Amino acid sequence: MTRQEFCLLLISVIASVSGQFFLKAGASKLGKVNIDNVVNHIFRIITIPELLAGLAFYGLGALAYILLLTRVNLSIASPSVSLVYVFSVLLGYFLFKEAISITSIVGLSLIMSGVILVVWKK
Repeated sequence: MTRQEFCLLLISVIASVSGQFFLKAGASKLGKVNIDNVVNHIFRIITIPELLAGLAFYGLGALAYILLLTRVNLSIASPSVSLVYVFSVLLGYFLFKEAISITSIVGLSLIMSGVILVVWKK
């Protein structure tokens, strides 16, 4: 993977993780959805800046991923962006005080190992 390809991958991952952060922050302001307030919640999404920022970051992540796909095989790009899962769990732990189980740590370790094996040049 060249430096430019790595930068596109990094932008995609960081933008996607940022999108998840803002969506979680905005969803916390939105409150729990149920059958009685689902329509109201859908309309309120456009009034919460964090949710709009989250959607914008997801869009940026998707754009960077599309550009990455013009340069890298899908068999390399797709597993590589799974690092979003790793960073999202860490983000949840450090910023939202979410617990991480041993099972999650093992799973995240397997994801990271898999990405390393997939992108490793022989």
